[in-house]
Amino acid sequence: MKKTLLFWIFVCSGFVAVSARAGSIHGVIHAQGKEAATETPGAGAYASRRFKFVERVNYDDLRDFVVYLKGPMAGAKPPEAPAVIRQRDATFIPHVLPIMAGTKVEWPNEDDVFHNVFSKSDVNSFDLDLYKKGDPPKVVLFDKPGKVDVFCSIHAKMSCIVLVLENPCFSTSDAAGRYAISNIPPGTYQLVAWHERLPDKLIPVTVKAGEDVKLDITMGIENLPKY
Repeated sequence: MKKTLLFWIFVCSGFVAVSARAGSIHGVIHAQGKEAATETPGAGAYASRRFKFVERVNYDDLRDFVVYLKGPMAGAKPPEAPAVIRQRDATFIPHVLPIMAGTKVEWPNEDDVFHNVFSKSDVNSFDLDLYKKGDPPKVVLFDKPGKVDVFCSIHAKMSCIVLVLENPCFSTSDAAGRYAISNIPPGTYQLVAWHERLPDKLIPVTVKAGEDVKLDITMGIENLPKY
């Protein structure tokens, strides 16, 4: 738990100076599915051979939420040290990495097989070619805000997301859904709750000097146009 808390504090420490008047936001974030699908797995049509092995989303098990404050902030700057996404057991770790624009990301391959890291995203497209364990890790600069989907051209299930943000005030959720953003200058903000398979949720929030705001968040399929 101590390591997690240290990480939370670090991700919002990109300001030139840490103000004693800064506030914080913390809480728990989780997802909730639609209630209309009443048929349970293993019953009705789901008991048939056709649908027996169809995997359904368990919203209680969703992880990798990101909570961040929207917009640029005066005096904020990216860290000098690169962030890291490892390739281990044919998996990108972590699956979702939030960073501030201007941050470099290092991509070490820790497997004994070749991987190829690439993205065709409009925000940042790149191809790191083939390399394996022992080769010098490749580094990519992410200088534009947006979502960057990253893949391996060799292994079908290898993918990850680099979420490039405008300021350093963000937090990933832990295994229990807890998040915390520290060192927030006093003001009114748009807080964004993000998950890769859910619509963003925007919440107005005001942080006063030295205040710790508790804000629990429920995400779901909502606010999308009906057809």
